[in-house]
Amino acid sequence: MRNDRTSNVDESGIRAHADRPPTHDTDGSTVRIANLEFAYDEGDFCLRIPALEVASGSTVAFIGPSGSGKTTLLHLIAGITTPSRGHVQTQGVDISTLSDAARREFRIQQIGLVFQEFELLEYLSVLDNILLPYRINPALRLQPEVRDRARALADEVGIGDLLGRCPKRLSQGERQRVAVCRAILPEPRLLLADEPTGNLDPASKDRVLDIVFAYVNRVRATFITVTHDHALLGRFERIVDFKSFHSASEANVWPQSVAVQRGMAG
Repeated sequence: MRNDRTSNVDESGIRAHADRPPTHDTDGSTVRIANLEFAYDEGDFCLRIPALEVASGSTVAFIGPSGSGKTTLLHLIAGITTPSRGHVQTQGVDISTLSDAARREFRIQQIGLVFQEFELLEYLSVLDNILLPYRINPALRLQPEVRDRARALADEVGIGDLLGRCPKRLSQGERQRVAVCRAILPEPRLLLADEPTGNLDPASKDRVLDIVFAYVNRVRATFITVTHDHALLGRFERIVDFKSFHSASEANVWPQSVAVQRGMAG
C-alpha cells in the first residue's frame, strides 16, 4: 500500500456517537498509540500518529481513500508489521517492542483477524479453516462443543452446507464468511477486520454484521474495522476518517449533518 501523501492522526480523529451511550469501560484502552511513524522502504507514504486511543469494548470504523493507511494501521495494531518509531500498545502490551515470534504468539492468542484476502488454507475444508485457531493456539482446546459452535456459526452465516468443501470451490462471499467465523470462534476480546463485508450481497452483509455485533456486545469485545461502505457507519460508536489526516493540527470531525444521519441510522 503506497501513497504520495503523509497521513497524520491524533485523538481528534475519533468522534463519539453522541446519540448512543458508551458500551465500553472508559477507564481502559484496548489500543494506545504514541508518537508512531511508519514508512515503507520505497515510496513516499508515511503514516504519523502522535496519539490515538481506542477504549475497551468500543466499536470503531476506519474510513478514507485507498492508500491512506487504514490497513496499515490495522496491521500495526495486530503486530503484523512494526512502526519505524513510536509505540503501539495492544491489550496492555507494547506490541511494537516484541520479537517476530512473540508478536505472532500474541496475535494468535489475543486477536481475531478478518483479512481482506481472507487467508484461508486451500488444503483444509471450510470446517477445518474455521477451527484453525484451535490447531495453532496451544491455549485453546478443541473440544466437541467447539466443533458444535463452529457448525452453528456456519449455519448462521449461511455456509452450513459447505463445511466439507475446500476454499477453491467457494465464491468470494462464501470465503469471506468463513474468515469471519474463524475470527470470532475463539471469542477474542479484540476483533480486527479489513473490509469484512466487501464481497457480500445486502442480505448476507446484514446477517454477518448482526452476528458480529451480537458477539461483540455479548463479550464486550473491541471491534475495529476498515470499510468503504458508508451505509454501515450507523452501527459504529466511533469513526476515524483518514481523508483529512494531512497535518497533526487538522481536526477530523464529521459534519453535524452527517452525525445526525448516523444517529438516525443507528
